[in-house]
Amino acid sequence: MYYSSVGIIALLVHLIINYEHMRPISQAPAARTEKRYRQYLVSILLYYIIDICWGITYEHDLILLCYIATILYFIAITLTVFLWTRFVVFYLEHKNNFSRFMVTGGIAILIFQILILIINLFIPIAFKFNTDTEYQAGHARYVGFFAQVLLNIITMGYTFSITAKTKGKTRSHHCAVGVAGAIMTGFIILQMVFPLMPFYSIGCLLTTCLIHTFVYRDKMVEHAVEMSNAKIVALKDPLTGIRNKLAYLETLKDLESCIDNGKLTEYGLVVFDVNSLKLTNDTLGHEAGDELLKNACALICRSFEHSPVFRVGGDEFVAILTGEPFRQREYLVNSFEKEIDRNQKNGGVVIASGYDIFDPSRDETYTDVFRRADKKMYARKNQLKNADADS
Repeated sequence: MYYSSVGIIALLVHLIINYEHMRPISQAPAARTEKRYRQYLVSILLYYIIDICWGITYEHDLILLCYIATILYFIAITLTVFLWTRFVVFYLEHKNNFSRFMVTGGIAILIFQILILIINLFIPIAFKFNTDTEYQAGHARYVGFFAQVLLNIITMGYTFSITAKTKGKTRSHHCAVGVAGAIMTGFIILQMVFPLMPFYSIGCLLTTCLIHTFVYRDKMVEHAVEMSNAKIVALKDPLTGIRNKLAYLETLKDLESCIDNGKLTEYGLVVFDVNSLKLTNDTLGHEAGDELLKNACALICRSFEHSPVFRVGGDEFVAILTGEPFRQREYLVNSFEKEIDRNQKNGGVVIASGYDIFDPSRDETYTDVFRRADKKMYARKNQLKNADADS
């Protein structure tokens, strides 16, 4: 049971650390390397299962089943070597005649191994079981293993030759792939010399752990950072630099979820509308209009600096007040309106605003609060227009 127990442990660790990598992936061109790695991992998975079955059937003298498992074993181990070579070629992204030669060599070795096993059905040139049900290796077995070792050495040398021309993270990733290939080569040699020991299972386990730790975990972190940066860009208004309507909608979902869960019991919101944007665009041009919006946004953000501010339309902004800003809401809103009144007299930026708070006794959703605040904003807008007309 010792032989199979190593395979069982290797199989479990393999599934734990490589589960995400073995899931189906997209067909996008950028995913082709990951697809090749997934195929390699699946071949390793099949090898572990076959190797475990071989150990169990051999230990219990189930010769016919063990014979079948041995045939599958040789096919599986050769398949992993071929798929490893193909993965490395795709991973290095250096397509040339030599890389194509390596892939073709892997296919040739796989076909050669299958031919040996077919011949072995009639003439035991690769392996046999003697009268005492003991496994005996044949000369052709060593020829097949030697071909695999040679292909792995070539692949390893090719990897390190490409690595020498790279720098930074790419260099460390390539080095990890090269070292993984060296480990696999060493354990194939051990398996060739000691046929009744599960050396190749150990080698595959070390190889996949190395790739996972020093290559794909880094890539997952890099991908997460890229996705985070992309999300930040997607949620940012390009003109003002504050959060856009998409961020606003996501915040509303979180806000209502917190209200429903009882995590938040009070909040307020201020709705803003910039006056004279259309007039500025029509008379002074869109660059002047953009400058007006940026100045208006700066004023709102300065006045409500501890609350999230969103641009939800062309000249419309919203600030959501929770925590300490909510408790200081009257002061903040009054101070803002006083500054707008001064701006109107001095020819500065004029922004209409409306404010209201969430009332659990009458508000079912955020929209109820927004409508009241929006109504007050339009009342304030008319007040500012009338004051401007009177002056």
